[in-house]
Amino acid sequence: MDYKKITIYIGLLAIVIILMLLLKDCGKQTSKPVYSHEPEKRDLQEIKEEGILRVVTAYNQIGYFINGDTISGFQYDLINLFGKKAGLQVEIHPEMDLLKSILGLEIGNYDIIARNITITAELREKLNFTEPIILNKQVLVQRTAEYNNGTEPIRNQLDLAKKTLYVPENSPSLLRINNLSSEIGDTVYVEEMKKYESEQLIILVAKGDIDYAVCDALIAQKMKPRFPEIDIQTDISFTQLNAWAVRKESTELLDSLNSWIKELKENNEIEKIQNKYTK
Repeated sequence: MDYKKITIYIGLLAIVIILMLLLKDCGKQTSKPVYSHEPEKRDLQEIKEEGILRVVTAYNQIGYFINGDTISGFQYDLINLFGKKAGLQVEIHPEMDLLKSILGLEIGNYDIIARNITITAELREKLNFTEPIILNKQVLVQRTAEYNNGTEPIRNQLDLAKKTLYVPENSPSLLRINNLSSEIGDTVYVEEMKKYESEQLIILVAKGDIDYAVCDALIAQKMKPRFPEIDIQTDISFTQLNAWAVRKESTELLDSLNSWIKELKENNEIEKIQNKYTK
């Protein structure tokens, strides 16, 4: 018997087994979620050290929009005022999907969600809200009788039973519409549109491609002068408090924002900026 060959074979077999075990461990490591670790602490002190405030906001006529060479928007103007006061460079990230904005905030990509977020108990579990910035509500966008073959607009929410309401994907309006179905004791169908935002849905209603959409009253008021075909007089929700949101851990940033918001309210600055975009 050739003991030398047997020894070599045993040695090679041992090496193969060790390699297999190592590859197995590597496979386990690479299968971990991308965000399995906790994001680094990033509060006002860390933001000031970097000098950059990362803000996510909605790209629309109220939040942030580009017209030619000009960047405008209610949220854009407000956040730049805060950046100037805090001595920070503001980095704007447009994102229409609220759920993606919340995820980006939680993992540290953004410091503030600056958009009209309705303060709810469910969202309070995930986010810290600032002082309310504006009052807002959800409205039904439909055609006037003149542009709808004489059919009068819906005025009673009970008449929304079995109707289909169009909203952007992951719209904050979804929760309110679901509650509305329970309130009227009947089904209100909802169609989430992946490639359309509120302004585009309003245009589709005006053209007669769809019959009903739901959006913020502020956006609807901004669009109404351009599209006389639409009616926006029927409320879907009560008046709601809208605010910005930060991470639960960003307590210093929250305190600074709240102090600044109170100051703006005392000077009526928020109302002046809001009127610039809604009247």
